[in-house]
Amino acid sequence: MDVRPAIFVVGLLLATLAVVMCIPAIYDYAIGHSDWEVFAVAAGTTFFVGVTMALTTRTNNMKVTIRHAFLITTTSWLALTIFASLPFAFSDLDMSVTDAFFEAMSGITTTGSTVIIGLDEAPPGILLWRALLQWLGGIGIIVMGIAVLPMLQVGGMQLFRMESSDQSEKVMPRAAQIATAIGVIYMTLTFIWVLFYWLAGMSGFDAFAHGMTTIATGGFSTYDESIAYFDSSLIEYIATAGMLIGALPFILYLRMLQGQWLSVPRDSQVQWFILFVASLIVVASAYLVIHTAEEPLEALRLTSFNIVSIITGTGYVSDDYGIWGTFSPALFFFIMFVGGCAGSTTCGIKVFRFQVLYAAARTQIQHLMQPHGVFIPYFNKRPVSEEVIISVLSFFFVWFFTFALLALGLSMLGLDFVTALSSAATSVANVGPALGPIAGPSGNFAGFPDAAKWLMAFGMLLGRLELFTVIVLFTRNFWRP
Repeated sequence: MDVRPAIFVVGLLLATLAVVMCIPAIYDYAIGHSDWEVFAVAAGTTFFVGVTMALTTRTNNMKVTIRHAFLITTTSWLALTIFASLPFAFSDLDMSVTDAFFEAMSGITTTGSTVIIGLDEAPPGILLWRALLQWLGGIGIIVMGIAVLPMLQVGGMQLFRMESSDQSEKVMPRAAQIATAIGVIYMTLTFIWVLFYWLAGMSGFDAFAHGMTTIATGGFSTYDESIAYFDSSLIEYIATAGMLIGALPFILYLRMLQGQWLSVPRDSQVQWFILFVASLIVVASAYLVIHTAEEPLEALRLTSFNIVSIITGTGYVSDDYGIWGTFSPALFFFIMFVGGCAGSTTCGIKVFRFQVLYAAARTQIQHLMQPHGVFIPYFNKRPVSEEVIISVLSFFFVWFFTFALLALGLSMLGLDFVTALSSAATSVANVGPALGPIAGPSGNFAGFPDAAKWLMAFGMLLGRLELFTVIVLFTRNFWRP
């Protein structure tokens, strides 16, 4: 296989990363922090490597195939992570190679797990860089979910290929125009939430950082206590709304701007997601009121923020839900798997896959009751083919198999059962915090063995790229001519 197209694209992305890396360099220079030199050198190195890769592989008749798309997707995420880790490794934090790679992977996959202790005193350029990485990862996964994964037919994503490529349903004539328009929407929403946070009492720096990580559903904060540091109900409600906005399909926002005002509320995936989240909030709030004698409004505030944060994979925390009672850890563990809608910045399994499986199971039950009847599963009022159902079933199997292997691997490295299980879930689902006293809402992953951090970083990559996109590279047939 001719790998020049992959090298060319990765080179362009690295050059773009280098340009973004100049933002924290300029900020550190403006406030007089010495880390500006680290960012400047890292940006220069990254730009040089990226431009060299692009120029040496550029051809006039470049042909990109499906195999190239698989290769480009995985290698670009890996290359970006490697070069994004340079500022972490050489900054005043003096992080190890393992910690720097883990933090960069957590940022660019919008996972939100961290190994940095003392964020309150961390260099401002590093805090800004973490937020920028998650913001870039968020727009990257939206574009990938709209343009790349449907083409690769990963995990049932081919359901959305018709919506983006069929001439009668096309939102805009070309995929590049769609990506550009969604990028503008993404930046606009980010600016709006930065403004909301600032008006709610955050400093300009904190508002900028949290605005980016909220819409990207990433969860990196500038403080160890996360959103709890601000002790503000208004800020929590703003964050909850922002996380929900980031969890819905961005293609529907584009349709709304084009006059289809009911695109969002009429979408079955959105309906299922909102109904499920609302049900969870009601149940969890009732549990808090009954078992901890919490005030109803306070219980509603705590549960709505933290449930939305975990189910969308953002990872912000406003309270340690691990101490809410025996029911809460189990609830938060299981909602880690769910995720938001396809075509959003969220992670996890995604709501549409549960819808497809539900439709298939319902059809199977009807067939058992009426063996000679003809029953067809539907998603969003469209029939679902057997190919899509098999694709979704395969995704579920591989997802949970990967989760089990990762949990066993973390257990072998000395982590206790709860920590290993929840850390495996939070990495593959790209959520952020795990459960337990070590890596729970009030802890982090700094104390994990290096081998465990590498395992989790690989799990983040697998989860963010929908598993098959990475796994296919390890098959023999992929590399055959």
